[in-house]
Amino acid sequence: MEIDGCLLPEDRRYDLEHDVWWHEEEGGTARLGILSTLGAFAGPFVSFAFRPVDGRVEAGRSVATMESVRYTGAVRLPVTAEIVERNPALPGRPRLLNDAPYSEGWIVRVRPVDPLPEGSPLETAEAIAARLRERIRSRHIRCWPATPDAVLYEIGSECSAVLARLNEELGRRDAGTHLLLVTDDPTSPIELVRWSDQTGYPVLAHRREEGRHEFLVRKEAHPRPRRRPEAPAP
Repeated sequence: MEIDGCLLPEDRRYDLEHDVWWHEEEGGTARLGILSTLGAFAGPFVSFAFRPVDGRVEAGRSVATMESVRYTGAVRLPVTAEIVERNPALPGRPRLLNDAPYSEGWIVRVRPVDPLPEGSPLETAEAIAARLRERIRSRHIRCWPATPDAVLYEIGSECSAVLARLNEELGRRDAGTHLLLVTDDPTSPIELVRWSDQTGYPVLAHRREEGRHEFLVRKEAHPRPRRRPEAPAP
């Protein structure tokens, strides 16, 4: 399911208090990862490290730590389990927690010590949906198809000036960068379509929030414009 633009797969269970999901596998093991809403709230993760724990790990103990520019937190087990495997990609690519939280960004595989007890913190997606929606609202969480690397605020500027600043900002960025543009220009939905056609840089998503427009754009290594830039008026 999707809640206010944030994915919440229904094939696993969740410990909402600790922002983790639990996906059972054949053979009695399960994978653990974080909710996409945590990644959206934290912003791009820049550091990830596993804690030196082995064997039986009690419920509530942390198995890893993660850090972004504005967030530092621990990954905690919802139930007592033994660690079977750690995701070797995460220490070198912590952004997987943002970009693929329900797939490549899994954190550990574990084997529960006992069958999941009655009253365990693990709940279905349907059971946590209303509480997660309230969390998204209260924390002003915005989920996007890709995690923004930077935000460009252009409030009170005409669209021509906004696009000039957008081009300038993207010119300084590497290919693959995702930039979130926030503007209050009412013509921006039309102008961003034209800009995308002219530059070849895609607009991945558009959201309107309280009189402002938010656009997620991506800088391509080899853009393919669909129309030529318009010549300036004589």
